Amino acid sequence: MKTICLAALIAAVPLVFENCARNPVTGKRQVAFISEEQEIAMGKEADPQIIAQYGLYENQALQAFINEKGKQMAAVSHRPGLNYQFRIVDSDILNAFAVPGGYVYFTRGIMAAFNNEAEFAGVLGHEIGHITARHTVSQQSKQILGQIGLIGGMILSPTVAQMGEQAMQGLSLLFLKFGRDAERESDQLGVEYSTKIGYDATEMAGFFNTLKRQSQASGAEELPNFLSTHPDPGERNATVAQLAREWKAKTPGTNYKVGRNEYLRRIDGIIYGEDPKGGFMEGGVFYHPEMKFQLAAPSGWRYANSPQQVQWGEPNGRAAMILLLAPGNNLQQAAQTALQQYNLKPLESREVSVNGLPAIAVVADQQAQQQQQQTQQAAGVRTLNYFIQYGGAVYHLVGLSSAANFANYSALFQSTMQGFRQLTDASKLNKQPQRVRIKTAASGMTLQAALQQHRVPQARMEETAILNGMALTDRLDAGMMYKVIE
Repeated sequence: MKTICLAALIAAVPLVFENCARNPVTGKRQVAFISEEQEIAMGKEADPQIIAQYGLYENQALQAFINEKGKQMAAVSHRPGLNYQFRIVDSDILNAFAVPGGYVYFTRGIMAAFNNEAEFAGVLGHEIGHITARHTVSQQSKQILGQIGLIGGMILSPTVAQMGEQAMQGLSLLFLKFGRDAERESDQLGVEYSTKIGYDATEMAGFFNTLKRQSQASGAEELPNFLSTHPDPGERNATVAQLAREWKAKTPGTNYKVGRNEYLRRIDGIIYGEDPKGGFMEGGVFYHPEMKFQLAAPSGWRYANSPQQVQWGEPNGRAAMILLLAPGNNLQQAAQTALQQYNLKPLESREVSVNGLPAIAVVADQQAQQQQQQTQQAAGVRTLNYFIQYGGAVYHLVGLSSAANFANYSALFQSTMQGFRQLTDASKLNKQPQRVRIKTAASGMTLQAALQQHRVPQARMEETAILNGMALTDRLDAGMMYKVIE
């Protein structure tokens, strides 16, 4: 056995060396089984799926701004020849991420959280750094397409526990997780690139602390997604501040830009939190004003929404529910097509009525893929599917659990799905989004005093202070801009 293994290892050595390439940042040789052409193709394949899943945030001026800064930064990067693309996706999750081939994404949530151009530039440089250092290639895109959050990927997961984790992570935009060494290298590149285009990179360090405060205020066990696999923010703050001083020392006398007021003007009116027009949760009920339906969700379950689908997950990961549109508008045909598409084998099927709407209820098991058969025979995924015809479309509600646990959840699945109904409440149909509004201090005062002038509720004082990257006791100078939520 040792002889065979040694022979295989020797045989593999030429292959490894044939696939070595010099890292554009370090200059060192590294194993890379993906060529630059393949890398670019991967990005082109992932990009439309990401846009379809989350949508683009419609703000041409803000999009033009990130295009301008992105192209400027790409030109001073270690891979200026790539055709970089920069997007703002319509999600309130605080995150920025990159995929192979030069594609960089910022959520509107993180754009609302920045308080100056330098903070934005530091994170932009960090994400470009993942691309220039080929971190995305090293990961070989393990999670790019797998965590888009589509139902097919969820149902085909080997176990329900893995399915639940994949669903929630996919909808939290956890596309790529890099090791801490890669994150530190990208921090270094973020400082380098943002400094080279004239920004004060020390602001980047302060932004990490803002994200940490937001996590603590929400009571979340984990950091916001941008920090989820990153080094400790305290360590990061000190390291990035030191790197910024070193880069500044290379060009003494340069007046590095912060751009607070300029940036705040750019985001005046940006949507904050969930955009009601795409559906929203309130009082345990999901409302969709544009499609005019409502659905009471399982109590205490985690929730995530995107343009493609809505998902609820039991906190322990043993069950999940999904709401999406079925293909076509003919009830019978849509049901049949969806079951085939998601590789579901019907066990029983019946016609039902859901608050006067025609529907089909189907209990179906996932049919194991050949490579997963052994695992799936042990795990077994069973689903309850409701296909409901309403408003010229067919809505597909899916409840998933292991076959062993299905009896514990089937009644909950059924009662939830039977609650699908037309939305007629004018207050829900016409609900407007919260927006970040920029105000100017008329005189010197504390942030708390300024917020009190705008009747910010006491319960949202700390939230608004964190959004400003300040403490409530920090002072505003006369003429200084700050954020409120309206």
